[in-house]
Amino acid sequence: MSQDKVADALSMMKNLKHAKKNKVKIKIVSKLLLNVLKIMKEKGAIKSYKVDSKDKSMEVILGDFYDCNAIKPRFTINTSQIERYMRRYLPARGIGTIIISTNQGLMTHEEALEKQTGGCLIAYFY
Repeated sequence: MSQDKVADALSMMKNLKHAKKNKVKIKIVSKLLLNVLKIMKEKGAIKSYKVDSKDKSMEVILGDFYDCNAIKPRFTINTSQIERYMRRYLPARGIGTIIISTNQGLMTHEEALEKQTGGCLIAYFY
């Protein structure tokens, strides 16, 4: 495994989704990953997730998404650059979500545009 826990977890989820599985057990737990999963749950990309503190793992039930991936390197952007990265990572306008880490916490690219704040790109899914 690599040092990037979010990238490892998202690639496991993507691979099992393409293998027609609906449940994945991730043996990685971090606050950043939990916040990413929370946003994905709000958007319907995953149905639920449950953290097992004994095993230091989590079980994720996959929802409706086609692709999810971490953004490497983690570009730091301002609000005027969000549109450029939407064109780069998302398939079409209005489809998909980019997760941005801001000084106000993790948020979607729509929320970042609404609040006029920039940050660091973390991941995307659609």
